[in-house]
Amino acid sequence: MQLGQVIGRVTATRKDERLVGTKLLVAQPIRLDGSLTGEPVIAVDTVGAGIGERVIYVMGSMAARALPETGAPVDAAIVGIIDTLDSLN
Repeated sequence: MQLGQVIGRVTATRKDERLVGTKLLVAQPIRLDGSLTGEPVIAVDTVGAGIGERVIYVMGSMAARALPETGAPVDAAIVGIIDTLDSLN
């Protein structure tokens, strides 16, 4: 699992039929301290996240498992919205 912040939304008028009805968001990876890192990813939202929220997302085969549709072509999925984050760093 990785931490991210939602920085945008993607609208696709044509997409794989297994993705119809899903919301696509742009998640910017963040460090524990909230600073930005890495390249943004497009992720399927499974929890109702919105722009500006900090989220937990998964990538790879775990992302595809987050959707009810078997075999959906997904590389990243948002699986949680962060309310608070306490770190020992």
